[in-house]
Amino acid sequence: MNLNIDSRKADQQVRGVTQLPNGLGKTVRVAVFAKTDKHDEAKKAGADIVGAEEFVEEVAKGKVDFDRCIATPDMMALVGKLGKVLGPKGLMPNPKLGTVTFDVGQAVKAVKSGQLEYRADKEGIVHAGIGKVSFSEKHIQENLSSFISAVVKARPSGAKGTFVKSISLSSTMGPGIRIDQSATGK
Repeated sequence: MNLNIDSRKADQQVRGVTQLPNGLGKTVRVAVFAKTDKHDEAKKAGADIVGAEEFVEEVAKGKVDFDRCIATPDMMALVGKLGKVLGPKGLMPNPKLGTVTFDVGQAVKAVKSGQLEYRADKEGIVHAGIGKVSFSEKHIQENLSSFISAVVKARPSGAKGTFVKSISLSSTMGPGIRIDQSATGK
């Protein structure tokens, strides 16, 4: 989605998460930074890696074999030191995105069931995977509609004029196909 924003201005940042109705179609490896009393809750919810201080040390050495990261607020003092490792990869836990929470079980389930994180880049373009080629047309359409709604709701107050300039849909290495915005109802 190409948005009519100036991403250099702090009041025009577009970032958030949304739950896709049909998931992403891929398995997501989730790491949880939590004290020992939350380890069982995270494991039961489906977390792939759960740890505390020793796990922070492993990640600090560069061992990052997960796609999403969740932390409890009491662990953020330690996880904050991993900013140089996790930040450039876009994995740093953030309260706005729901990845810093004491309810780790619910957060892990949400991530595993197809929660999509999106962010506008410096040109004001939001790139996001909304499904697989193997999805039915109906499932892709539902996911696309949900994604467009989430981005439109995240419209910053500083954005003037038409918010969404254009929308394109493509496979990973395929050509982009323009989407008629009047057909999306957004």
